[in-house]
Amino acid sequence: MPESPDALADPTPRVVIIGAGPAGLTAAYELAVRYGITSTILESDSVVGGISRTVERDGWRFDIGGHRFFTKVKEVEAFWHEILSDEDFMLRPRMSRIYYEGKYYDYPLKASNALKNLGLVEAFLCVMSYLRARVQPPKDQTTLEGWIVARFGWRLYKHFFKTYNEKLWGVPTNSMPADFAAQRIKNLSLSSAVFNALLPKRNQKEITSLIEEFQYPKHGPGMMWERCRDLVEAKGCTTVMETRVVGIRHRNGRAVSVVGEAKDGTRTEYPCDHVISSMPISQLLRAMDPPAAEPALAAANDLRYRDFLTVALVVPEEASFPDNWIYVHSREVQVGRIQNFGSWSPYMVKEGRTCLGLEFFVFEGDETWTKPDEELIEQGKRELQILGLVDPDKVEAGYVVRMPKAYPFYDEHYKANVARIVEWLEECASNVHPVGRNGMHRYNNQDHSMYTAMLTAENIATGSKHDVWSVNVEEEYHEESSGGGDENGRGTRGTGRDAPVIGRHHYGEDHPVNKPAVS
Repeated sequence: MPESPDALADPTPRVVIIGAGPAGLTAAYELAVRYGITSTILESDSVVGGISRTVERDGWRFDIGGHRFFTKVKEVEAFWHEILSDEDFMLRPRMSRIYYEGKYYDYPLKASNALKNLGLVEAFLCVMSYLRARVQPPKDQTTLEGWIVARFGWRLYKHFFKTYNEKLWGVPTNSMPADFAAQRIKNLSLSSAVFNALLPKRNQKEITSLIEEFQYPKHGPGMMWERCRDLVEAKGCTTVMETRVVGIRHRNGRAVSVVGEAKDGTRTEYPCDHVISSMPISQLLRAMDPPAAEPALAAANDLRYRDFLTVALVVPEEASFPDNWIYVHSREVQVGRIQNFGSWSPYMVKEGRTCLGLEFFVFEGDETWTKPDEELIEQGKRELQILGLVDPDKVEAGYVVRMPKAYPFYDEHYKANVARIVEWLEECASNVHPVGRNGMHRYNNQDHSMYTAMLTAENIATGSKHDVWSVNVEEEYHEESSGGGDENGRGTRGTGRDAPVIGRHHYGEDHPVNKPAVS
């Protein structure tokens, strides 16, 4: 259990939190409710929730990216139900499929469906390809391609992994590090998938990729964070919207104030004893005043991101499909995944109609990102028709939502770059605490982001020494629950959706962190 306020290391620290997404608001809530410490939260956008927001347009509600509320972290599970009542959650069946070469494959895999679509000959060849890969695995498993082939074989890799991952990340799979697999594939192998298909266990929860049902706030994930904001404000916290951080002033190894710039250009300085940052860690470094050392800045400038946009199309309910989402592995269309918001929650849509969210993975500023909304809506209609899902004439309305920096990008240098940035922060701004997906440049889930914020809040309030950078980080990636941790059950237990290793200490002479950053 957290220590009482009487045992606080510093009962009245001035805390500035950058970002009102899951990590930032979790930190604010933990500090205020558990320890009586209020904070000032600076958010650059006009809505809270970050990538876990719910966008509303003309009464339609859109989930950005799709958020299944499922976790193996007890603290996160308890937090969700502390913020929202049980009546605010729905238990939703998970249904998703893969579209490949004109056919729909159930996911999780069902043997009868896969055999029917592949055919006996191709299914046999896939098994032989898998067995060959087990006997003669790829020599280089440091790439995403090599990692997947070693676990599924070449034929299944080409069927079900190559095209989608190249759409998602925008680069060839043989040039991506295996770390990409850490957050989304992990221990799921052909053997585990086939075993699950042949001997299904009702609503198994051991492998996250195969869960059959999940919780979901009835008005979308943004409901959680809108409520969380209201609760922390009721405790005395201040949320400052549409204010971007343009400066973090530091001296003698610590940050002393944060400078925020409002939409009208007005700047305000917020004195601080601690800064909890969920803003992209690259932007955090560039905001330092005086500027960070050149090696750290070079590392920050070398970090990359993948961006995201949703084209939401309103259609009659009978023209939709029952899936939460469909993964589109077809090269004939650009869309990577299609959500049916009505399958997430009937409260997201209007009676007799639903809304389909076509997800496009892009780089900010590229040809797709900069297309006018009208062109993107027409493209979405065409692609639904190509996929045989919806007649374009049945589309009644369309909306476009853009989300920059949705996914931290893993290249061969990101680990060394992040390590170099963290090393500089420890030396020159030790009271600045990165948390969350972009704050730590980790392709993690909402529950992982929240857990890093929980531990950071406890460190600030009680003086505990949880190494947040070691949370959910293991040499062998896994989706299965693990035990361990300190006497509070914290610190070393994984969430079951672990991130790649980014160590902090004891680097040897040949470690990448001690080699020049690529800029």
